[in-house]
Amino acid sequence: MSENNTTGDTSTYVDMDESTQQLPPIDFNADRFPFSIVWTPIPMLTWFFPFIGHMGICMSNGVIRDFAGPYFVSEDNMGFGRPARYLRLSPKNVEGGSLMWDEAVSKASVLYGTRMHNLFCDNCHSHVATALNFMRYRGSSWNMVKLAAWIFFCGRYVGVMGFIKTWLPFLIVVTLCTLLGVYF
Repeated sequence: MSENNTTGDTSTYVDMDESTQQLPPIDFNADRFPFSIVWTPIPMLTWFFPFIGHMGICMSNGVIRDFAGPYFVSEDNMGFGRPARYLRLSPKNVEGGSLMWDEAVSKASVLYGTRMHNLFCDNCHSHVATALNFMRYRGSSWNMVKLAAWIFFCGRYVGVMGFIKTWLPFLIVVTLCTLLGVYF
């Protein structure tokens, strides 16, 4: 009896790694972004500097965790409103897969629940970077500057409203400053 499949039928041979790499779907209406980093503008600050905003990281089930203030990690209610951008990541880049993903996000959230929020050096971006470092995502070392650049250049908008929410206030500020500069 030959072990070769001469009929060309490959349905009996399933690559388990391929089937487990399928990511759960994103539910934009319920703000569920499994295995993602999410970002939303911060009023006033993002209006002048559109690359600065508020960041959170999502569990494997899509629940958002974000360091929203001193000694407080929010769950499923971002500090500055619904996400405007997201960056989908893959648990295959985590040592330990999706279980380690959730463990690392939970561990970072517990740690940041004991910390004072500092806008410049220990903030929501630091919380996300710590989670990625705990899970050894891509074997890299993460920090808030790297994450800000990554979400700014690679993040996707959560529809047209995400784009408008990010860029319209900035465009209004630039237009007003230009008009004031020209006419006064």
